[in-house]
Amino acid sequence: MSKETKFKPSASFVKQSAFPSLARYKSMHRESVKNPKKFWDRLAKEELDWFAEPKKVLEWKEPFSKWFGGGKLNVSFNCLDRHLQSGRRHKAAIIFEGEPGDIRVLTYQQLHDEVCRLANALKGEGVKPGDRVMIYLPMIPEAAIAMLACARIGAVHSVVFGGFSAESLKDRILDCGAKLVITSDGGYRRGQVVGLKQNVDQAVASCPEVRRVIVLKRTGHIEKLNEVDRWWHDLVKDQPADCPPEKLDSEHPLFILYTSGSTGKPKGILHTTGGYLLGAHLTTKWVFDLKKTDLFWCTADVGWVTGHSYVVYGALSNGTTTLMYEGAPNQPEPDRFWSIIERHRVTVFYTAPTAIRAFIRWGDHWVKKHDLSSLRLLGSVGEPINPEAWLWYHRVIGGGRCPIVDTWWQTETGSHMITTLPGAHMMKPGSAGLPFFGVDVAVVDDQGKELKPGTQGKLVIRKPWPSMLRTIHGDPERYAKQYWSEVPGTYFTGDGARMDKDGYFWVIGRMDDVLNVSGHRLGTAEVESALVTHPAVAEAAVVGRPDDLKGQAVVAFVTLKSGQKAGSELVAALREQVSKEIGPIAKPDQIRFAEALPKTRSGKIMRRLLKEVAAGGAVKGDVTTLEDLNVIAALQSSSGEES
Repeated sequence: MSKETKFKPSASFVKQSAFPSLARYKSMHRESVKNPKKFWDRLAKEELDWFAEPKKVLEWKEPFSKWFGGGKLNVSFNCLDRHLQSGRRHKAAIIFEGEPGDIRVLTYQQLHDEVCRLANALKGEGVKPGDRVMIYLPMIPEAAIAMLACARIGAVHSVVFGGFSAESLKDRILDCGAKLVITSDGGYRRGQVVGLKQNVDQAVASCPEVRRVIVLKRTGHIEKLNEVDRWWHDLVKDQPADCPPEKLDSEHPLFILYTSGSTGKPKGILHTTGGYLLGAHLTTKWVFDLKKTDLFWCTADVGWVTGHSYVVYGALSNGTTTLMYEGAPNQPEPDRFWSIIERHRVTVFYTAPTAIRAFIRWGDHWVKKHDLSSLRLLGSVGEPINPEAWLWYHRVIGGGRCPIVDTWWQTETGSHMITTLPGAHMMKPGSAGLPFFGVDVAVVDDQGKELKPGTQGKLVIRKPWPSMLRTIHGDPERYAKQYWSEVPGTYFTGDGARMDKDGYFWVIGRMDDVLNVSGHRLGTAEVESALVTHPAVAEAAVVGRPDDLKGQAVVAFVTLKSGQKAGSELVAALREQVSKEIGPIAKPDQIRFAEALPKTRSGKIMRRLLKEVAAGGAVKGDVTTLEDLNVIAALQSSSGEES
């Protein structure tokens, strides 16, 4: 299929769309880039509720920004209280389905009350504005309640994905200085109980600053708590259902979210209140073309930024109904997602290419068992979607009638940067689309010169935007070096891309050593560190291999210490070591044992060559700097053990 194949939204969709023409998009985008301060000032005042309106739109001292100076607001108020006076008081805010089949519905009034009770309980535990709170929960309504309760009192939340290990949790608690952890006795995944509380116990044992652990009863398999623990239900039962929201500065920290970096140490991405909320709110409203009657389902976990922006903050600030599902997409059968869409009449569905590829592998017959006629819009997130998967998604899930918005953005950007606006733009399968409002994005060479259409280069953003990260928590120097030093005067995304003659962007993928596995970013150095902690391992190098299902598979090249023997038992032990240190998502898909790794004379591992070996192709390009050419021949003749 040609990459220039285009799809046009139906006339009926365009007619009802917020942006029904390309001309309107272009005019508005020109305004947003030419006069961004005026543009963002107007939208901030129109779309958000302020206790005190901003006096200064932007203070920019590269690479540090401050947005909406002098403004005071509260994210929890914007997501809850303002809807109680707008006729949405009894509208469903969250519809939840647990993996065992339990269903709960929380109206905006009920959600408000639950948030206030927990907020009061947190205050009772001594949590003050600016204090950090770690959240380690399943994908259940209480995860959103905990986030909103923190936002209400000005505490800074840091959500950790429930698939991460005790060691990863400990590292994040220590880095952000959390004094309180919110968790549950467990959660459900693939028919099993995931023991979150045990991981918290292990982590907190090495975190003396944690004074309290609040435990939600979800699975009921834990009866006795430790001295530092308190049951959620005991803490909130006598709390009033009203907690006045803190009037916070626009730049007050809202959350720290950790993402893997190429150095191996996870980065604490810091987002603040006003700018982040505006970005999440507007992109949810316009990219998904929200209607009052929509039921919006973003399948991401709140442990990732997609869950922050498009399960919780963006959806609720717009007063829409957001759906949360706890478990796996194939539990008990591969049609679980389609049964959920049919049962709840989902209208907007937002998921990842890795999930779409799994759906394709499982077969169309699982989809055809269900009525998906309620769907009117589809979305893709997490990594570039290949055209074949896009076409299947459009034809089989969308019935050929649903526009697809393929969104490119990052934890660091806070909200969509490149996307299709479904009523205004033609859709090109495989392309992320056009820049969102206020986004000045370009493809440049190493010197920062903009490249001609069709030429691959570095994807950069040339102007600050409201939802951008403010810094890396505790490490402003790393923030400046990592994002603002590669191409002077611009934010370097770390991705390679090209722009076509129509201005559409085609994102190629990461240009550093961060892997994108099923939409999750994993630092190669982090995985290598986990492997080397095993007593049998002398050295490890980790690379990505193209994978039809995951996008990238993790391939580990391992050299052993003298006297150690390779084999299936060691492979299993090494995979378990990585799972323990980082989490199951980081387990290598293939482990290849080698006598030596390809290195330059200066001792640097040549990862480019390892990637070629892992992909199964011939080693190409310059190998003159290799210390030992025989190493490559040995690697190519070796085989690895697959999971």
